[in-house]
Amino acid sequence: MIEVNELTKRYGDTTAVDKLSFTVRPGQVTGFLGPNGAGKSTTLRMILGLHAPSSGTVTVNGRPFRERPRGLRHVGALLDAHDAHGGRSALAQLSALARGNRIPRRRVPEVLREVGLADVARRRIGGFSLGMKQRLGIATALLGDPPVLLFDEPLNGLDPEGVKWVRELFRRLAAEGRTVFVSSHLMSEMEHTADQLIVIGRGELIAAESLADFSARGARGSVQVSTRATAVLRERLLAEGAVVDREAGDELTVTGLTADRIGEIALEHAVPLRALRTRSASLEDVFMELTADSVQYLAGEPR
Repeated sequence: MIEVNELTKRYGDTTAVDKLSFTVRPGQVTGFLGPNGAGKSTTLRMILGLHAPSSGTVTVNGRPFRERPRGLRHVGALLDAHDAHGGRSALAQLSALARGNRIPRRRVPEVLREVGLADVARRRIGGFSLGMKQRLGIATALLGDPPVLLFDEPLNGLDPEGVKWVRELFRRLAAEGRTVFVSSHLMSEMEHTADQLIVIGRGELIAAESLADFSARGARGSVQVSTRATAVLRERLLAEGAVVDREAGDELTVTGLTADRIGEIALEHAVPLRALRTRSASLEDVFMELTADSVQYLAGEPR
């Protein structure tokens, strides 16, 4: 379990993390979301004792991580796939970490097989692709068979097969009773992987709840309508207060009215419909709405 209490980090006049409190529990995958510059990486580094908080506390299974000897046996982490020494082989890198943390040597070939790098174990890491480095970083996190695992953007550089493998790995680790905390900007993957979400913006907590509860907040669903009489139907729907966007061909996307009400309006005005279907708000829709005021870097803003 990871417990964060009133955690704050300041760099001069800049507050990167502001009185942040949340709990990451074992037995589930917890997604860690936020816009760029929200303070996610800083928070992860404070959990691991790499950055000292300005105030507040953070513990892993009841103790600050810095107090734990042979750290890889307690927490496995992937923060940056480029951290490994490029002149070493994957085998040498993991072997050195195993010795330093008193981890049995047999774990090195085991995790290399698990992440699919057994055949390139003796190749220099500097020649690895980003996806291979991500797999090596995951192997490093798994090396000590720890009860707590942290991953910062673990899907970068992975091909579709690799993304599917990581998704299944995280769910298996959680099913084994481990604490799995994953920071990612890929909303579609979090939608398929996470059980719980921690969402922050500008260093402050926005939400700490289940994926289902978060998805039910904020953004409204929409209704997709297909009709040859798009102009007529659009005019009638706008008069009812709906927001109507024209899609390609005969498609309209409508928010602010239910599918039943749209059907009634079409019937009242003799507008034939070819299709009428409800689209629920995606995790990305809700995330974008709830973090809109917390985005630090907006593309296309006027200067």
